[in-house]
Amino acid sequence: MPPIRFINPADLNRPPTYTQVVEVTGPGRTIYISGQLGTGPDGKLVSGDFGAQAEQVFKNLQVALEAVGASAADIVKLNSYLRDIDDLPILREVRARHLNAAAPPASTTLEVPGFARPDALLEIEAVAVLPSRRKPAPRASKVKPARRKAR
Repeated sequence: MPPIRFINPADLNRPPTYTQVVEVTGPGRTIYISGQLGTGPDGKLVSGDFGAQAEQVFKNLQVALEAVGASAADIVKLNSYLRDIDDLPILREVRARHLNAAAPPASTTLEVPGFARPDALLEIEAVAVLPSRRKPAPRASKVKPARRKAR
């Protein structure tokens, strides 16, 4: 895993559920996950309830992370978009159950007027960092047998 530092500078407010600065150095893989809605595998929203959609968003993020061998602990940045900013306390509760409390990711949260899916109440995109993949050992080159010249 490349070195990652989670930093809350003394001259900035120390937030309880995210980190102000995340520094990633060294070799590694950066994973960008598209915005996830509260939809199930069938593409339908799981509910009209914000909390249920938020839980599904984090399930969807987990599925996306698992596809590259990652987990929520590998997330270094989240961007959250809410239809109604008054739902932020619910989002914070759900996030706390799914993220690494010892090293919460950097985060941005915005209220937006709507989404591509009209009934969606939130969308979250993520950036994760993983160690570099091990390179496969080089294959031994095949040596062709020498052809004998016909005499």
